[in-house]
Amino acid sequence: MIGKLWRKLKRRRAWPKKDFTGASFSEIQTHIQSENLTGDLKETEAKIREAFGNSPDVTFRYLRLGADLKMELLITHLDGMVDTNLISVGVIRPIVEEQATPWEDLPSGKMAHSLLKQRLLETTGIKETDSLAEILEYMSSGFCMVFVQDVPWAIACEVRRWAERNVSEPATEASIRGSREGFVENHRVNTSMLRRLIASPQLWLEELQIGAVTKTVVTIAYIKGIAEEGVVEEARRRLQSIEVDSILESGYIEEYIEDAPYSPFPTILRTERPDKVAAALLEGRVGIITEGTPFVLVVPASFTHFLMASEDYYERYPAGSFIRMLRLLALFISLTLPSFYVAVTTFHQEMLPTPLIMSIAAQREGVPFIAVVEAVFLELSFELLREAGIRLPKVIGPAISIVGALILGEAAVRAGLVSSAMVIVVAATAIASFASPIYSMAVSVHLLRFPMVLLAGSLGLFGVLMGLSAILIHMSALRSFGVPYLEPLAPTIFSEWKDALIRAPLWMMDRRPQSTVQKEPIRQDPGQKPTPPK
Repeated sequence: MIGKLWRKLKRRRAWPKKDFTGASFSEIQTHIQSENLTGDLKETEAKIREAFGNSPDVTFRYLRLGADLKMELLITHLDGMVDTNLISVGVIRPIVEEQATPWEDLPSGKMAHSLLKQRLLETTGIKETDSLAEILEYMSSGFCMVFVQDVPWAIACEVRRWAERNVSEPATEASIRGSREGFVENHRVNTSMLRRLIASPQLWLEELQIGAVTKTVVTIAYIKGIAEEGVVEEARRRLQSIEVDSILESGYIEEYIEDAPYSPFPTILRTERPDKVAAALLEGRVGIITEGTPFVLVVPASFTHFLMASEDYYERYPAGSFIRMLRLLALFISLTLPSFYVAVTTFHQEMLPTPLIMSIAAQREGVPFIAVVEAVFLELSFELLREAGIRLPKVIGPAISIVGALILGEAAVRAGLVSSAMVIVVAATAIASFASPIYSMAVSVHLLRFPMVLLAGSLGLFGVLMGLSAILIHMSALRSFGVPYLEPLAPTIFSEWKDALIRAPLWMMDRRPQSTVQKEPIRQDPGQKPTPPK
């Protein structure tokens, strides 16, 4: 009895109450990481309360068991992060209703701890630790902790559950034909969607924690044996090299791992569609899933991937090829139409038919600004309306943007500030920009449109061609995880043109892209072209 009392006093003397007032984050972390459990439940409760700053969502529940109530247990969790029904059914009820081995017959707390871990706790995920830092991390991730008096170990039971969005149709990548499922903010739900589409044990997942404060779970997904080890290792290396306080969205990850951070063009594909990620994994690419966001990153990605939509493969190949080429044309129109108009009307009027140039000149009569100022003014107005339509509530956002565009354009023409032809050009440019299936590529074109207009206003068609040449040279120099950005166009790989600017029939695409797959290049058996019966 005296020895037991002395051990308790010694433990309590070794735990000086820490005052975190004025302490920095690093100091608090260092203190927490240096602490281990001693077996005293009151002391454990005090440490957890101090670490969480006496937060009201930290819940403690003591249990006394046995005929003389000598066996004492402590259960703690964060309210709102766990399924309380699962705690009641899978943790508390088996402990309280244990009859096969009465608690009073157990000789020590260690035996009780072993009984809990091996027989009683009915949750699927059970882990053991003696570190205060790991205990706090488990609690923050939705685990409940079970402690036994005089046992310096804790049992972590996975009972996580919190409010989350149900699986719904992707908001940014709508499709007429195909799956209506989109990724959600829960990374485990996202990995399960991939498992359903790729029912193979070769779909390997690796989890990392990034962010000293947020400890965001990031999952690397790839198909072992198809994805090249060099690409997987490079993705792993870039993710492991990120040392920041917080990762709140996959956009944070994208900026830390992309090849060309100063380029206006995205070199990492992001998507909300599980079928699109599954198709990319089957081509030897790597998916990066981030907790808290429905957008999954895919690497490496080339320029042609930003013109593709899942629906291209669900419709017959003539329609898929036509729509894909239409998107490329729309991208070119969105980039160059305002600059071509400014260049021709300012410097190269002789290139237009006489009736057309006379009509434009009549419309511009009384307009006080030169064409380049008109174009920049209307483009900025359109971008403001587009941004306002996105940020306003969904009920009134589209109406405000459409009505605002009509009223603004009509009022500007009536006031003589801009010409009708310029309004038509900007409207056609806006329509063309909406055809881009990937928002990040559309935004890049929006940004490049302004320097193209300025070059056209100062140098004419020579400036337009100079701008296009600079963009093409820049894109030729880009890499995405070592893969050329314009591949298979430059460097030219004719065998892969079947799925670049056009979409060949599926029975013709029997090989995977050689830029991402060398070990398993065959996708399907050749000679599967359908033939009518004889």
